[in-house]
Amino acid sequence: MAYWLMKSEPDVLSYDDVVAKGVPEEWHGVRNYTARNNMRAMQLGDEAFFYHSNIGKEIVGIVRVVALAHADSTAEPNDKGQVVWECVDVVPVRKLPRPVTLETIKQTPALANMALVKLSRLSVGPVTPAEWRVILEMGGL
Repeated sequence: MAYWLMKSEPDVLSYDDVVAKGVPEEWHGVRNYTARNNMRAMQLGDEAFFYHSNIGKEIVGIVRVVALAHADSTAEPNDKGQVVWECVDVVPVRKLPRPVTLETIKQTPALANMALVKLSRLSVGPVTPAEWRVILEMGGL
């Protein structure tokens, strides 16, 4: 299993919104090639931290990949009629008892090389197993 971090603006789609829907959520709207390629690398059962960006700037929950990369339903075809933007589908797993803020992550030496810190604008990025364990502990799990 691989681990990831997926960002969403909570006023657009929050973790609670995903829980309330009760169905898999298509992680659409990503328009960055690196983030798209990260979703292409995801496997069924991989887990990701759900990060509230812009408002809150904190990891609030965990989601699981339930559908492999497929055409993003919100993407327009290119001039060759191909949809180059892809996404995965996720379901909620668990809300963290304590959100883990970006400020706290930046102050934690074990997380200094985390993609969230080093590649701050990347909306879908990898998380190492060691980083995953540290954040779970910080979040109360």
